[in-house]
Amino acid sequence: MGRIVANLPELLRQCIDDRLVWHVETMTDPLIGAEDDTEHIIAKARQVMQSQGWQYVVCVTDLPIVRHGRLTIAEADGRHGASVLSQPALGFVQPTRRLRDAILQLVNEMHHGSSDAARDRQQAHMARRAGRYGQRGDISVNARELVSSRYFWPFVSLQRLIPNESAIDVRFVTTSRWRGYIQLLAGMVHANRPWTILPSFKRVVAIAFATGTYGLVFPTLWHLSDAYGATRLIALMGTSFTAMIAWITIAHGLWEPRSANTRFALVWLYNATTLTTLFIGVVCYYLGLFALFFTTSLIFIPGHYLQQILGHPVGLGTYLGLAWLITSVATITGALGLSLEGDTTVRNATYGYRQRMRHRKVTRLNKASREDI
Repeated sequence: MGRIVANLPELLRQCIDDRLVWHVETMTDPLIGAEDDTEHIIAKARQVMQSQGWQYVVCVTDLPIVRHGRLTIAEADGRHGASVLSQPALGFVQPTRRLRDAILQLVNEMHHGSSDAARDRQQAHMARRAGRYGQRGDISVNARELVSSRYFWPFVSLQRLIPNESAIDVRFVTTSRWRGYIQLLAGMVHANRPWTILPSFKRVVAIAFATGTYGLVFPTLWHLSDAYGATRLIALMGTSFTAMIAWITIAHGLWEPRSANTRFALVWLYNATTLTTLFIGVVCYYLGLFALFFTTSLIFIPGHYLQQILGHPVGLGTYLGLAWLITSVATITGALGLSLEGDTTVRNATYGYRQRMRHRKVTRLNKASREDI
């Protein structure tokens, strides 16, 4: 986001209005980020805008937005100068460029208007801009596009709507429901940064590695790895994945139940995001353990001794099979070791910032509902 903010003033001058001097400020507001309803988001964005003395505000959230059953990417209220943008709905490919294009387009809509006549004028202005400032091929040249189509996922197209609502002047939605949800899911998982799980679980890695190393010195596992085929090793790996993901989800309360004020599609989406994030994180965890055990077995188990115990020639594949088995066993043990990690550590590793804020809000609402019964 920092790179976008640094370049925005000049881009706003070139693409929106070169008669003005543009200043861009940012603010992180957890109350805005924890909401699912764009009406509340835009209302709170207006309050922030008024308190800061801004002319326009673009609220960027990493939560999904569903309006009237349609997956919404962004919408803007030009009369009040407020807009909202769901960053995950842009996907995970070239997120910085897509986010920059979307912000420019929303400011364009608010500054010049969203009517057909206003868009036609802006299309002509953008053509003149190309001659005045030089054509920038990485910025959309279509005054009705939220994101340049050549940088958007080709299987997901956007539709620009002029809704019959007093509070919204323009809305961008996906034309394909399921493909749009797949892209949104990918964007939400990317926002959760699943690759950061491994550094957050240092104690779990230590327990799993210690357990696996202890088992590595006993010939029983050598014989088992030699006897197991690829099918059995894959099944054991799948079992270890399932055990660890299930334990993290249940033990730390990551599964979100259906509540009266949350749409079923959004609950499904949040839970699918959690499971996908955990799956990618556990894969990274598993690969890290596998590399450790493979290296350890090569160093501490002499080839001639392993050959003597197994009774046949050994090679690199023998060590790979042994490391594979040990990693699966240690992963199951590591799942139990997750009880050493606090809920805050696990949620910080699993959720993005605004999804953590939203999870806290949902937890408070569910607790209040149970107390009222």
